[in-house]
Amino acid sequence: MAMLDIFSSSKSRKAKRPARGAEAEDMDILDKLKQEHDEVQELLEKLVDSEKAAERTALLKQIKAALVPHVRAEERVVYDAIIARNDRDSKVDGNEGYFEHQHADIALKKLGTIKPASSPAFTAAAKVLKELVDHHVQEEERNVWRDVRKAFDSDERIAMNRKFEAAKKRVRVA
Repeated sequence: MAMLDIFSSSKSRKAKRPARGAEAEDMDILDKLKQEHDEVQELLEKLVDSEKAAERTALLKQIKAALVPHVRAEERVVYDAIIARNDRDSKVDGNEGYFEHQHADIALKKLGTIKPASSPAFTAAAKVLKELVDHHVQEEERNVWRDVRKAFDSDERIAMNRKFEAAKKRVRVA
């Protein structure tokens, strides 16, 4: 699942905010995922650009708090749903997502062990994590989202988002 910049085209999906008074759970799952992808990518950009150890440590904590629940819930709700389809491409896309999440988990864990956070090693690891996430997001937003749109109507995607939000709440971040 590729992560980066095929979305600067006019076909780019803009995250929609729920209507006034509507709950976040009433969003289409794809709009919610886009919103969260953008938030994490912004945090990763700040992490890579920062040179201060304290700021990097705080950003890493924010990234972990956002990313870990997102990926676990996404696997359970989105990837499992498309893997369950009788469509080989969907199965490949879902399994690829799991595989890329595993690599991001490894990079995130390794980044947390590098001291000091101001070191060149931390900078390198932060760049690699950002590149992994960027590649993953790009590919997911192209391939997995195509699978989701093909398999699930608007009401089903809203229901998926409700499950996604509930699944995130059950994830414990170490």
